[in-house]
Amino acid sequence: MNAQSGDGSLPSIRDYYSATQLRSDRWSALREAAEGLLRSGDEGRKGKKLLETAAQLFEALEPIEAYWAFPGGSSFAHLRRLLDHGNYEDLLTSVRRVARALTSGAYRRRAIPLSSDEADNEDYEDEASLAPEARALGRPYFEVLIVDEVNEHQERFLRHSLQRMRRMEDPFIYEPVVVPSLEDALIGILFNHNVQAVVVRPGLTLKSKNALPVISQYLKWVGDEEEVDAIQPYEYGPEACRLIAKIRPELDAYLITDRSAEDIAGLDLGRCRRVFYNQEDFLELHLNILRGVGRRYKTPFFTALKEYSKQPTGVFHAMPISRGKSISRSHWIQDMGAFYGPNIFLAETSATSGGLDSLLEPRGPIKEAQDMAAQAFGSKHTYFATNGTSTCNKIVVQALIRPGDIVLVDRDCHKSHHYGMVLAGANVVYMDSYPLHEYSMYGAVPTSEIKHQLLRLKAAGKLDKVRMITLTNCTFDGVVYNVERVMEECLAIKKDLVFLWDEAWFAFARFEPTYRQRTAMSTANALRQKLKAPEAAAAWEAQQAKLADADEAKWLNTRLVPPPDARVRVYATQSTHKTLTSLRQGSMIHVNDQDFKGEVEQAFHEAFMTHTSTSPNYQIIASLDVGRRQVELEGFEFVQRQVESAMAIRRAVSTHPLLQKYFKVLTVADVIPETYRSTASTHYYDPKQGWTDKWAMWAEDEFVLDPTRITLAVGGTGWDGDTFKTKILMDKYGIQINKTSRNTVLFMTNIGTTRSSVAYLIEVLVEIANELDDLLDDASKMEKRSFENRVAALIEHVPPLPDFSRFHDAFRAGGDTPEGDIRTAYFLAYDEDKCDYLALDDGLMKRLESGEELVSTSFIIPYPPGFPILVPGQVISPEILQFMRALDVSEIHGYRADLGLRVFTKEALDALSKK
Repeated sequence: MNAQSGDGSLPSIRDYYSATQLRSDRWSALREAAEGLLRSGDEGRKGKKLLETAAQLFEALEPIEAYWAFPGGSSFAHLRRLLDHGNYEDLLTSVRRVARALTSGAYRRRAIPLSSDEADNEDYEDEASLAPEARALGRPYFEVLIVDEVNEHQERFLRHSLQRMRRMEDPFIYEPVVVPSLEDALIGILFNHNVQAVVVRPGLTLKSKNALPVISQYLKWVGDEEEVDAIQPYEYGPEACRLIAKIRPELDAYLITDRSAEDIAGLDLGRCRRVFYNQEDFLELHLNILRGVGRRYKTPFFTALKEYSKQPTGVFHAMPISRGKSISRSHWIQDMGAFYGPNIFLAETSATSGGLDSLLEPRGPIKEAQDMAAQAFGSKHTYFATNGTSTCNKIVVQALIRPGDIVLVDRDCHKSHHYGMVLAGANVVYMDSYPLHEYSMYGAVPTSEIKHQLLRLKAAGKLDKVRMITLTNCTFDGVVYNVERVMEECLAIKKDLVFLWDEAWFAFARFEPTYRQRTAMSTANALRQKLKAPEAAAAWEAQQAKLADADEAKWLNTRLVPPPDARVRVYATQSTHKTLTSLRQGSMIHVNDQDFKGEVEQAFHEAFMTHTSTSPNYQIIASLDVGRRQVELEGFEFVQRQVESAMAIRRAVSTHPLLQKYFKVLTVADVIPETYRSTASTHYYDPKQGWTDKWAMWAEDEFVLDPTRITLAVGGTGWDGDTFKTKILMDKYGIQINKTSRNTVLFMTNIGTTRSSVAYLIEVLVEIANELDDLLDDASKMEKRSFENRVAALIEHVPPLPDFSRFHDAFRAGGDTPEGDIRTAYFLAYDEDKCDYLALDDGLMKRLESGEELVSTSFIIPYPPGFPILVPGQVISPEILQFMRALDVSEIHGYRADLGLRVFTKEALDALSKK
């Protein structure tokens, strides 16, 4: 961003989503101002304006730089003095070096000389562009936040004392940052992603003196939930440790205190690694800091795999590719060896040959790696999977569900859940998500719908058969549940209900404070603690008295409270490869089930054996191990950047006049109906009001929108979503995306998204809009009418999304509850004589409208949108047929266009009904 806006003033702070963006652009703007001062001097109108701008930039940067080790307080003050003394040449040299070092990350690799008297001939190549071998040789860099109100001399003493402890053999290198107060510590860990350890000293105060709005919003995130003002002085140190653990649980905290051990022992110190009593043992502190980071840096399996690859072995087992022998001896596949390099083959071996642990019976480095993943993701147990989350879902379902158990299922969930229900023999109650007809998308299942189905089953005396509920969090389109509310209200109706949260697209959420509160594992841990509190029993008893003899309507309209003896039984499946660093098909199962050990563990082991290959890919396992290391050490930074990239796209499209003609970024209000929003926020970015703080909506609303998912309505271009994805984005511009609907495309940022990628996407959209403008300028009247008709068909005449109809009575146990035996229907379709094919024509519609019951034999899944509109045993409604006939997608899984829709014969259904 330029140093000045059109009216000559600095860009407004509301233009920035985060302080990180503001910091980066302010340094760039300061460099531009210094260049101008050196060229023009500070005389005249232009020079005085440049001088004023530079002074404003220093004022804007000063409170921000207090939280970073580079360039540091003393260096920053030196730069300010250069400006005050008019030494613009030295100022420009120093500011250029700072700006380049911050952009490239060079300060993490070496000392950056800021004085023009010191030569700086090394380049500022971006860290990401360095060869992996070169980066692996360097020592990882981090920063340590020291919390203590000290004067300048004492601050210098603290920093230098720790720096003197550093040794060449240290595996890491760090720089200290000193802040005075508890509030500054909280701002620092939210703002400075380099911080890996916090040292809390006895001299800290409570309040921060920084008042910059972008910084203040960081503190507000904590203040909304914590009564920081009520903390007593003697509690500052312990409370700082507790709040650090709550906000960034991956960080190590060290408390230096003058209180007695007895006083400290009963306090909640979060993840405080060690308490030091009234001592200045800087070497011991230094070693503990390194050990704490080293603990997270450790990768048991990846390290074992690297060591194995170095060993000389004689291979007399299966797998000719092991050690690369079948490739190195080949005359015809040398290109494969050249492409992948030798290490991937040196690390290949048979799981049965020993030395590297077994995924099926882990006792060594795989077991240790899984335990470390459990710690990182907040679960009680974590299991690695090498064939995707589809298999993870089937493992969990098979481990928990017995034939005849009733399971409440999000109808729009991934197909692996539906097939898992078939394999387990579940009686399925399908729940409908709220529809977004205008965009051919579904949202998520309202809490009222879940409660309604549970209450129906309770009224029918079937609650004892209800075993589990499975929901997708977040959905492909970014709708995120209020996980706490769902689990609490469901447990209020059935206190031992099991929850399976499909978090395939949400693995990254653990490592950002706003997101974390809506993850399955974090909520499970919080709910465990909440149910233990005396207030839980009192609240439940009071509510039970109010609900005595209440009808269903009152239950539905009441925010239910779980009983204190409710069992917390939560499972989450995550596609690590989708949103974090892992090779394709690398996934994890996280378990937080109070009854796992006694009731489920053996069945889970058998299910894991059933679905897991006896020849798992060691490279995938190693990537899961390394991916866990990455998110513990830099997940917070990467997720922060991911969100910032997404917000930049939202802002660019929302403010560009040409893009607004043809495109629209769907807002919170577009995706989350008002019924499910208690806060007033409807946008993440509004051109008139700037950024909306997302913390409130994420804390309160029933559903929220993941801002890293940008759903772009493209109906205004005249192209449907699938055509826009394939013919325009992919074929013409090389932009790859996953999902479309009839009139939208979905862009997902991830932890690898760069600002350059964002800029390229915006450039492409602008080019497409310009081409459409040119095309319409030269179009004839009839061509314009054709274009308008295509747009109207995509925007105004969108076929309504059908709800789940019902299971045919032949696949139901009878009564007033809707559960169906999906397994029987699925396998009945194996007999061709019991099936028929019907064309999707007007004759079929007339048969349905006349009341004839036709029943699907299989899953019918159109891509897009990718959810099953029919499942085995489901009655085909006129609305479903109308939707199918209106589809213009290239793939409909389960449907054969040459034969028609496959249904059960009337004779097959009658025979089954008589049994």
